[in-house]
Amino acid sequence: MSSQRLPATDSISELAAFWSSHNITDFENELDVVKEKVFVKSSNGQDLVLHLDPTEAFTVREAARAKGIDEATVVREWIREHAPKAAG
Repeated sequence: MSSQRLPATDSISELAAFWSSHNITDFENELDVVKEKVFVKSSNGQDLVLHLDPTEAFTVREAARAKGIDEATVVREWIREHAPKAAG
């Protein structure tokens, strides 16, 4: 059993660093069972589902990997670069 405590942070990079050098079984007595849904789809009406062919999906994934960002951010960047600007 570990004498360390779980980190009290929401930082993804800090948590990733912590879990890359620790085993979750050492912290079993500090974990809580979560009964409600953790990942809930947004209901704000702004979500858009795109069906890409394998080549298109690969292109998006590779662009995201090269930039170190997620796929959705790559697609948003491309849309902002190519969409007509709103009149203001």
